[in-house]
Amino acid sequence: MQSRSISKDKQTQSGRLSKRQIVFLVLSVLFAIMIFCFSARNGEESTEDSYTVGMEFGRIVHPDFKNWSEEAQLAFAAKVDHPIRKLAHATEYAVFAMLLCGVWLDVRRKRKVSALFAWGTATVYAATDEFHQLFVPGRSGQVKDVLLDSCGAAVGVLILMLVAALIRFIRKKHGTQE
Repeated sequence: MQSRSISKDKQTQSGRLSKRQIVFLVLSVLFAIMIFCFSARNGEESTEDSYTVGMEFGRIVHPDFKNWSEEAQLAFAAKVDHPIRKLAHATEYAVFAMLLCGVWLDVRRKRKVSALFAWGTATVYAATDEFHQLFVPGRSGQVKDVLLDSCGAAVGVLILMLVAALIRFIRKKHGTQE
């Protein structure tokens, strides 16, 4: 086990990314592309997506939803549209920040600094994403969405750091390193 951590230290100190970091970098880039593609959908398509999710949500929370009139179903979807959109924003940036933590975290950097880098990267990407939406028909860039995305990223990083701390605690308690 010691030779593995030594080679990992040397690999990271030499400036090259570890295999784990490369995997997380690829996943982060793919996730950023997914966010970009969602943002590139025009306002009508984006609303349709949200309404589809709203209709599915209605089917889950109201057992008799399928018996409602189409007008009542659409009214329900419209009512939950805003919260669904905001929850989607926060959730996608929470996941994005978790992936970015996997890129930034290495043996040279303290965990808190890595978490800050991941949160900062996600927040900057959120700002560029909202700027991008200014050029998409029927969409607008909103500062409040950047703030929401940033909060989502912070929650994602916090959850990841808490889980990592719990794992370290359990390993320490049981005397295992890996």
